Amino acid sequence: MKMTGFPSILSAEQGFLGLEEASSYETSKVVVVPFGLESSVSYEGGTKNGPQATIAASHQVELFDDELWCEPYKTFPLCTLKEPKISENLNKEIDNLEKIIQKILDDGKFPLTIGGEHSITIGTIKPFARKYNDLTILHFDAHADLRQEYNNEPNSHACALRRCLDFPHVKLVSYGIRNISVGEIPFLEENSHRIKINWARTKSEWNLEEDLKWFKGRNVYLTFDVDGFDSSVMPATGTPEPGGLFWNDVLPIIKSVTKVSNVVGADINELAPKPNLHFCDFLTAKLAYKILSYKFCL
Repeated sequence: MKMTGFPSILSAEQGFLGLEEASSYETSKVVVVPFGLESSVSYEGGTKNGPQATIAASHQVELFDDELWCEPYKTFPLCTLKEPKISENLNKEIDNLEKIIQKILDDGKFPLTIGGEHSITIGTIKPFARKYNDLTILHFDAHADLRQEYNNEPNSHACALRRCLDFPHVKLVSYGIRNISVGEIPFLEENSHRIKINWARTKSEWNLEEDLKWFKGRNVYLTFDVDGFDSSVMPATGTPEPGGLFWNDVLPIIKSVTKVSNVVGADINELAPKPNLHFCDFLTAKLAYKILSYKFCL
């Protein structure tokens, strides 16, 4: 594989899941992209360390899935890119990530990006939005991220989903939202035909069957901000929020959406690892494996 500036590949032992057998880029179905962008965080930092903590924790994830009753990794040969050197120049790094994802997508592979702050989605989504005219985003988060700008920065992590919706054909279904600013409300109301928010406070009233109409037969991109989880299970994030989601809340949604749609790519973001809280790293790693398992084994 020849591409100027394209990251090299980690060995199987160093890469995601710590596999014994190596898969080359050419033979891989999945390319894991560690990208610890941290430039616009507004509360507590540390997201730049998220990718490496997730990959390290993935070496402890059991490869057999008792729900799917198989070792899913055997169905999707994967490789992991070496994390490139990432500067604090937000716009430059978003552009760099976009080029990496474009290359992977052009090569017919499934990119799974591990961040880093949620601004990574501004870069990852662009190749998908250009390729698919029926793209729906499946979004887990504590925050709506629909601001036009934040701290005078339109590419802030707080604007990640607003930038995705700059593409008028893109639709959005969000789960677990429990924070939205007054400035986001007009955009939300004006775009109710292409935005569906499932507020965390109304979780008992969610109607997954109705939501699946937004996804059925469409191409889907999944973005998962780990602060969508309740702060009791995910304190290792910049803004841990109470009243959030739990493991058994999110898996049925991801599984059901995967069954009725074509999931074409994903990212997981906003893990800010903390000493002695390895369970947060492990949760993120297992979530990544589960997303891939549903994609390739259902």
